[in-house]
Amino acid sequence: MSGMKKLLVYLRDYRRESVLAPLFKLLEAFFELLVPLVMAAMIDKGIEGGDGGYIIQLGACLIVLAVVGLTASITAQFFAAKAAVGFSAKLRQALFSYIQDLKFSNIDKVGTATMITRMTSDINQVQNGVNMVLRLFLRSPIIVFGAMIMAFFIDVKCALVFVVAIPLLAVVVMGITFFTIPLYKKVQAALDKVLSTTRENLTGVRVIRAFHREAEEEAQFHQENTALLRLQEFVGRISACMNPVTYVIVNAAIIVLIYTGAVQVNEGNLTRGEVVAIINYMSQILVELVKLANLIITITKALACADRVASVFEIQPEKDSGAQTFTGAGVAGDAAPYLDFDHVCLTYEGAGAETLREMHFTVNRGETVGIIGGTGSGKSSLVNLIPGFYFATQGSIRLEGTDLREIPEQELRARIGMVPQKAVLFKGTIRSNLLWGRPEASDEELWQAIDTAQAREVVEGREGGLDAEIAQNGRNLSGGQRQRLTIARALVRKPEILILDDSASALDYATDARLRSALQGLEGNVTTFIVSQRASSIRHADKIIVLDDGEMAGVGTHDQLLESCTVYQEIYYSQYPEERRA
Repeated sequence: MSGMKKLLVYLRDYRRESVLAPLFKLLEAFFELLVPLVMAAMIDKGIEGGDGGYIIQLGACLIVLAVVGLTASITAQFFAAKAAVGFSAKLRQALFSYIQDLKFSNIDKVGTATMITRMTSDINQVQNGVNMVLRLFLRSPIIVFGAMIMAFFIDVKCALVFVVAIPLLAVVVMGITFFTIPLYKKVQAALDKVLSTTRENLTGVRVIRAFHREAEEEAQFHQENTALLRLQEFVGRISACMNPVTYVIVNAAIIVLIYTGAVQVNEGNLTRGEVVAIINYMSQILVELVKLANLIITITKALACADRVASVFEIQPEKDSGAQTFTGAGVAGDAAPYLDFDHVCLTYEGAGAETLREMHFTVNRGETVGIIGGTGSGKSSLVNLIPGFYFATQGSIRLEGTDLREIPEQELRARIGMVPQKAVLFKGTIRSNLLWGRPEASDEELWQAIDTAQAREVVEGREGGLDAEIAQNGRNLSGGQRQRLTIARALVRKPEILILDDSASALDYATDARLRSALQGLEGNVTTFIVSQRASSIRHADKIIVLDDGEMAGVGTHDQLLESCTVYQEIYYSQYPEERRA
């Protein structure tokens, strides 16, 4: 319930609809409660008295009640739907925007699959819950208690049946509700697991088929899907008990009413029309309780899903500790290093050990820094600290004398061009992807970045040039083409710091050499970080940082490291064994 309360803030722009929908439903309920009374009068005065005109008059009255009730119902459903859909749209937008502000560590902790489920399936369930509440949450109780009150006006003895039946029905409904809420949370968690498996399977479909693991993947999916099915069946059986149990109670009450009413008619205390009216009121209660039972099931699902959505908003993103504007070089003076790693350590959320330990080095403006090391040595983790994707758990990183935590995120990212290890392009055109770097860039600037990234042949070789279509994730491009276009996208930004995280691994040696040569000629004294497994890609760097299992094994130029760093020697000579012999 607390989760839903936190989300209702997104319904405040629909206050009018949220008030009008229940009001029109109450109007419909009021007219519906009048129908049994009209029927009783028609039976007692019209049929028994043989007054055809009175029957026609009351028949017309029933038609008017039906038309007015239908109009009120349609109007209520319109306002309820408008409020519910608008609420879910604002909630989904707010959730998406909030996720964009989360750090990588937050997303890593929660998981991508569950984020997708909460933004789609969970919010849809909450939307249905809001819609049903606005339509039925007031109407059904008003009909139930209104019918009971009307029955008391007709005959107290018969109405006592309502006093017994309604509490019994309330116990059944509320009991099943409280029992199923945690079960629905488990259902959504199981759905998360199925979605995670599906997403992983579809993303790695080529690897699965290459290793002929289709049968194993199908078996795993079958196992998780079956677990979800069994959980849904279990909670479904419990929820399904609500309707038959309520039917039994209400029908038993109707039997008692018929007996009691017959006795009262024989004694002359009730008319036949009044007995019919009381039974109609009990039938109305039956119908409304069936609706209320379904409403309770929907609300139960909605509350469970609302808690899951609200839990995302409860994640506290790591915030920049300062809000001041970054002033740049004047902070530390010309003698200070451009970028300073001061005994930096990094431990990922939930990790058993540090990923990076005691990173201590400085970088001057305009330098090219190579980062090399074995698989899992922490190369990507190191460069991901520079744009603030993760914060150092110990030590500090200073840019021109200012700690990165004190630089507003937007200003920091605007100075950095990042080419991630996995080349990611978005559905659209080559132009639209390159303009991610700088939306106001001219075609001339785009082509300049394309030439530097050695991607002119990629663009000119496709129909439409800059306006050539790119499929989702760049599926219609080769690995090398994707890498060159992502490098071009970063260069369009004209960054002060360019980070190439193993972003030329799919390029041949000749193209890689031309790319490195072009990067050295960049205007603006760009500081470049090159992460690579190839010694050839970083051997001409001004400074090379060698990592080994999260620690710095050496820092220096290529020649210095060949003389003093054992780890660098092993990497280099494994790629150039002929030089070892020399």
